[in-house]
Amino acid sequence: MEKKIEHLKQRPALETIAPNFGHSYTYKKYDENHRNNFTSWHYHPEFELVYVNGGAGKRQIGSHVSYYRDGDLILIGSNLPHCGFTDKLTGNKSETVIQMKLDFLGNDFFNIPEMAKIQELFEISKSGIAFYGKTKTKVGEKMEIMEYQSDFQRLLSILNILNEEYKVLNADGFAMKSEVKDNDRINVVLNHVKTNFKDDIPLEEIADKVSMTVPSFCRYFKKITNKTFTQFVNEYRLVHASKLLAEQPISITEVCYESGFNNFSHFNKSFKAFTGQNPSEYRNQLKADLHKWIRSLLKISIFNCQMLKSVIIPTF
Repeated sequence: MEKKIEHLKQRPALETIAPNFGHSYTYKKYDENHRNNFTSWHYHPEFELVYVNGGAGKRQIGSHVSYYRDGDLILIGSNLPHCGFTDKLTGNKSETVIQMKLDFLGNDFFNIPEMAKIQELFEISKSGIAFYGKTKTKVGEKMEIMEYQSDFQRLLSILNILNEEYKVLNADGFAMKSEVKDNDRINVVLNHVKTNFKDDIPLEEIADKVSMTVPSFCRYFKKITNKTFTQFVNEYRLVHASKLLAEQPISITEVCYESGFNNFSHFNKSFKAFTGQNPSEYRNQLKADLHKWIRSLLKISIFNCQMLKSVIIPTF
């Protein structure tokens, strides 16, 4: 009994967000000197737009788990549980966060015809939205520039950003409504996987955690996440493997077993099906991207040095 109570305490924490006086939204900018330390599993009624400038890391949003590279830009719907997206190993330059409630511009503002696209975006964001390609770069730059804008300019920038193209993360979504009785049940499952994914997790074990029969649990989990429990666990393991390949100088065999797989051939096959590359190709691509990034930084540094020399006034 005590063990079950302990798991229930691991449900997403409600984060209370209070905009600064005179503001209807929250804007935060983090960097290596001021890190975002709120990384635990949590939710809040506010919509959240997050831009991670560079780096690579894990995103866990609702029932979706994946590994991003070269930064990330995501819109998280109201009350959608998620973890933080950066830590000391992410390698990002900065992280920008905008948080606002649906009625942050008044109860009826988004009901006017001109706001129909944004209203649709808010509805889809219940599942989590990933911005990608040129959109990610363009919107990310707009978000970072907001640091130097006036309050009114920031407001216009937010509305402009919400008109961009998007890509859905969760097919059917996993919105966390605080009044739904099943919240504790699904979060016991997700937290158990997060803690024990390196070990075998029999269906009987996880079904017992939530006091259900195996058939009932399988139907329940598929309905909530649009995935089978086995598929969810394998995806979690593959995302962890992606993180190890990017961040740890260990062999691919070690990555396989550290991620909860006990068959190397099955790991290779599953990883390629999940990412489109086998583990070796994936790691080599990461190295190539890193070298490309370093070369670009060196070119910028050399150019800046040359420019500095050209403007130095000689002293006599």
